[in-house]
Amino acid sequence: MAAASLLAGYLVVGTDEVKRDAAVERLKGRLASSGMLDFNFDERDMRKDQEVDDVLSSLNTYPMGTDFRLVVLTGCDRMPKQLSEALVSYFADPAPTTVCLVVADALAKNTRLYKAIAKLGDKAVIDCAPKKRWELPKQVQGMARRYGVEITLSASEALVARAGTSTRMLDNELKRLASLVSGGRIDVEDVERNVMRTAEVQPWDFLDALSARELPRALELYRCFPAHSEVRIYSLMVARIRELIVAKALDARGRGRELAQTLGVKDWQVKNHIRWARRFKMERLVDALHEAVEVERALKGSSDSDLAMVRWIAHIAG
Repeated sequence: MAAASLLAGYLVVGTDEVKRDAAVERLKGRLASSGMLDFNFDERDMRKDQEVDDVLSSLNTYPMGTDFRLVVLTGCDRMPKQLSEALVSYFADPAPTTVCLVVADALAKNTRLYKAIAKLGDKAVIDCAPKKRWELPKQVQGMARRYGVEITLSASEALVARAGTSTRMLDNELKRLASLVSGGRIDVEDVERNVMRTAEVQPWDFLDALSARELPRALELYRCFPAHSEVRIYSLMVARIRELIVAKALDARGRGRELAQTLGVKDWQVKNHIRWARRFKMERLVDALHEAVEVERALKGSSDSDLAMVRWIAHIAG
């Protein structure tokens, strides 16, 4: 048998590149410990032309000098049906000394290949689905520990905002930051000083900075929006101010948990609203809404529209 604790096949499915790489490297590392990795490892891109007989021959080859052989098949969500069906047949009676890692960005649970691999065992499917964007900062904090450093939550949020949502890009930046900082801690200032903004600024990053009353960051993000975005940003700001007013009012009545239901949104969409609302007096939020009328006039043809927006942002978050 291949190593007793290993299955004959695994499906690594999802677009989180760091998770996928980790799954492959764990098995490669296990094989490398035998000193025979070069003789027992085969990796094939199934998006390219592959002969069915060659793939099956690789899967049925006996290992040399160790107890299992590792075959990694990437791009398996785009391979021809002929290859897919050949793998389905193979997994019905797999080679006992081979571990086959099937890697795919996505593969529906009702496909024959998914079902064939899932039958191999409870742990045959390795979920590498990416985290939602709002979940990434917490994941980044965990990733940083691999490099012997800690990163504050605000710094990890800034890193996601600057580097984007690719876990591979985030991992590369963390590795670089870990080599630059002293004291084993990455702060917002370290991210702002050493990480170039390559990701497109998302409106909610700006709105969150505004709501948290982080004026420098709010202004920085506002300046990163494309030209002629003022009207769209204005509309989003008005909506956010109204949300904070509702949050403030519900919180004052001890009914903050009703916020999502009151606004008709999901809980995760307003998970920080109560905390942010507590940073404002109700009068300031109401004044900001009144000021929106003057800002709207400035946006309708005034040469001072940008100045009006900046002043409004400063009054809200300052």
